[in-house]
Amino acid sequence: MPLIYLSPVPWNSFAQRPQKFVRWFHEVTGDKVLWVEPYPSRFPSLSDLKKRSVSDRTEEDRDESWLTLLKPGALPIEPLPGSGMINGTLIWKAALAKIKAFATQPDTLLVIGKPTVFALELMKALPDIESVYDAMDDFPSFYKGWSKHAMGRREQTIARQVTHLIVSSTVLKHKWASVRSDIHVIPNALDAELLPQPKMTASRDQGRILGYVGTIGAWFDWQWIITLAKARPHDTVRLIGPLFNAPQFAIPENIELLPACSHQQALNSMLEFDVALIPFLKTPLTASVDPIKYYEFKALGLPVISTDFGEMTFRSGEKGVFLTSENNALSEHVDQALMYKAVRDEIEQFRAENSWHRRFSNIPFIKQKNLAP
Repeated sequence: MPLIYLSPVPWNSFAQRPQKFVRWFHEVTGDKVLWVEPYPSRFPSLSDLKKRSVSDRTEEDRDESWLTLLKPGALPIEPLPGSGMINGTLIWKAALAKIKAFATQPDTLLVIGKPTVFALELMKALPDIESVYDAMDDFPSFYKGWSKHAMGRREQTIARQVTHLIVSSTVLKHKWASVRSDIHVIPNALDAELLPQPKMTASRDQGRILGYVGTIGAWFDWQWIITLAKARPHDTVRLIGPLFNAPQFAIPENIELLPACSHQQALNSMLEFDVALIPFLKTPLTASVDPIKYYEFKALGLPVISTDFGEMTFRSGEKGVFLTSENNALSEHVDQALMYKAVRDEIEQFRAENSWHRRFSNIPFIKQKNLAP
């Protein structure tokens, strides 16, 4: 069962659900993978220039014989009617030919990680192969204006036409429930092999570190972070990751901004935290998010303070998780979080139950082979 994977993120970026799925697929099937890199699927904006100055490439290149990377490219005109014909005529012919040549086996699987015109063109070119849409975000929420409308229409078309539909969160399941009933819910997870030993020591008596690791984008709640820093002036609020959304006002001196790092370095940095933070705004964009950092924080034995958004909303009352719906009483939430004491057996169970391997093994239509070494 060779795999064609249309990815929403570049292969050489911080390893997320797409990279984890592809590696798992190869491990359990032994088959080759053709990874199709993303291309501009909306009109360009001024913010794109800023993003080019910030690199989120944190994974090293690895020579993997089972993996082929293909970058189709495109003119950034996708929201316009006829964009598929223009890009198809001028740019995509060679890429489509390479993909067709790869898809010679009848059991080839096509997985779409981002609903694009190229994905629709590929489904037309390969009408007889099994196809999957992995809805891991509410993609139209990332766009504005005509681009948002066009993305919504494409996503609806793809979700109706694919053989299988996977979603990563409760909200996404509800979104697609009116379109089809055969929805497979596969939440996000963690890479147990990368995790260092959990933090079992007591937190510092003073000068504690309240930390966040991840992209600081449009969804990041700066007001929440600033309120927290002011409420805990003797603690350090440490933010690690690429800064795409800088604060528009002065920040307290106890907020520490550190650059992006590799996934392994990020996990090791988390062990320095006394309390982990997930400060996301509650918006249509974050309503469908199941943050991977939640799984990593919990698997390291850290208490988690999060805003009340997305899949985190359904974790109210969970041991070691403290949700905030308002910006008041944040200091009290920190005090409660510092009282949390992780139990090693519970951490090990959490790691086992929430590994990427366990998650993806629940996908019923992928035939796993016995590949004992």
